[in-house]
Amino acid sequence: MEFHTWEPVYEDILDDFGYPRDGDERARDRFGDLLGDDSTYDPARLGLDGATVAVAGAGPSLEAEADRAVDADVVFAASTAADRLKTEGVAIDCMITDLDKNADTGRELTADGTPVVAHAHGDNIPALETHIPAYDSEFVVPTTQAAPAPPVHNYGGFTDGDRAAFLADHFGAASLVFPGWDFDDPSVTAEKRQKLRWAERLLHWLEQRRGERFDVLDGRRDDIEPVATD
Repeated sequence: MEFHTWEPVYEDILDDFGYPRDGDERARDRFGDLLGDDSTYDPARLGLDGATVAVAGAGPSLEAEADRAVDADVVFAASTAADRLKTEGVAIDCMITDLDKNADTGRELTADGTPVVAHAHGDNIPALETHIPAYDSEFVVPTTQAAPAPPVHNYGGFTDGDRAAFLADHFGAASLVFPGWDFDDPSVTAEKRQKLRWAERLLHWLEQRRGERFDVLDGRRDDIEPVATD
């Protein structure tokens, strides 16, 4: 995903939520400042090229579908899915998070040499400042939804889960599976429901770009609003 392709979609997300773009840019720049000249993790090391990647969400169905992660070549865990898969005895290869829930898990993972894709956005600068200095930067992949500015990358995506899918795509994954995704989870807040609608739209866009059909979208495609890319 190149930023010029992502940018029109990003602008629609900002408009829909009323988020200020300069907030994302400040968070991106602060993330870069916190890392300084420290080396960061290259996701190519995960061996994604040609792999089947499980993108595990943190929905209620995760435990029942954990075997789908076991069967994948590489396991990405969005936020608290990392802890829940661990409880199920499933090892993860990478955690994707914006540090809003289980930031200590990210610290433990980087200390053990497991990469964490940490995301900067407009309202998580305090979380970045609290947690990133405690992470082993050699296992941090810094990301933004705004324009990338080294060392902070933008591989596409908005929520933890769909950003994980875009990351896998960027590095050549052959197929993606989605344990633990529940778009209709009645327990979530209105804002989270809005984010899930965007995640659904973005996955639909991604599967079209890949020429693949994600089973997590089966039975839903007719009601998904396409993203505007130009």
